[in-house]
Amino acid sequence: MDCTRVVTRAVADFAAVHLAGRTEVCVGLSGGPDSLALTAAALRTGLTVRALVVDHALQPGSDAVAAEAARTAVGLGASAQVLRVSVGTDGGMEAAARDARYAALDAARDGLPVLLAHTMDDQAETVLLGLGRGSGARSLAGMRAWREPWGRPLLGVRRRVTVGTCTELALPAHADPHNRDPRFTRVRLRAEVIPLLDEVLQGGVVEALARTAASLQSDVTALDEIADETYSRASRENGTTIELDVSAVTGSPDAVRTRVVLRWLREVGATEPTTRVIVAVDEVVRGLRGGQVAIGGGPGHRLVVVRVDDVLRVRGVTR
Repeated sequence: MDCTRVVTRAVADFAAVHLAGRTEVCVGLSGGPDSLALTAAALRTGLTVRALVVDHALQPGSDAVAAEAARTAVGLGASAQVLRVSVGTDGGMEAAARDARYAALDAARDGLPVLLAHTMDDQAETVLLGLGRGSGARSLAGMRAWREPWGRPLLGVRRRVTVGTCTELALPAHADPHNRDPRFTRVRLRAEVIPLLDEVLQGGVVEALARTAASLQSDVTALDEIADETYSRASRENGTTIELDVSAVTGSPDAVRTRVVLRWLREVGATEPTTRVIVAVDEVVRGLRGGQVAIGGGPGHRLVVVRVDDVLRVRGVTR
């Protein structure tokens, strides 16, 4: 297989569909095979590439790895910038590193789209994670190829193809030790679960999971559009807050109504609404629950949802 040709075609097809003639992009470059292959392919399609190398400073020598990745990008014809970040602890190391990485990329992109090197294998792992956590359709739909400013041209490309591209082009891909560390759930999915599923189901698991994500994305988009229309009818400003007209949403299907509730909760300042909170507020909407539902707040006060006649309102309560 001509791996370089496959990856380059994927990037060219993505650019034709999503970049609307834009010729300058950023690439999130880790120095691993996926992002190096993406950088090389983007340059081969004629794009002007600014490689953004995030140094998470989580491993000894991470600065040297980042510097080498930047040098490789420059050698290929890109410009490069190393972004050193401080990783917090919220949500665990993986989630905190992801949050720090996206924040750094967003701050450095100067209005340009950012191409990320997630592959079909990454998509399959994302779907499995969602299944294991009992997540809804939005999570099972996985990562989208384009959600501005983030682009993922390689979601239709297997990881072995990006590795093959680096071999063909003699690119010095970095092997991140974290990608082999069984402490991380994704690593065990990659090394243990997916190979076992492939054995039991006689192959094709990664492709099947990616197809599932693509199919669900269409469904999620359609439901989101209906929910947006419903929300615009049901919500109204009242001073500094937003109220929700219960009568405008009670007749909606569950999938639409809960989406409206989630959007309203976010608009009124709920702290990361969980499934439990969404279900509780939805029960208030349907008249199955009385009283009030706590949705977040600060050290000295909390926010609660109450229903007054046919209107949902948020109130602040002193602790």
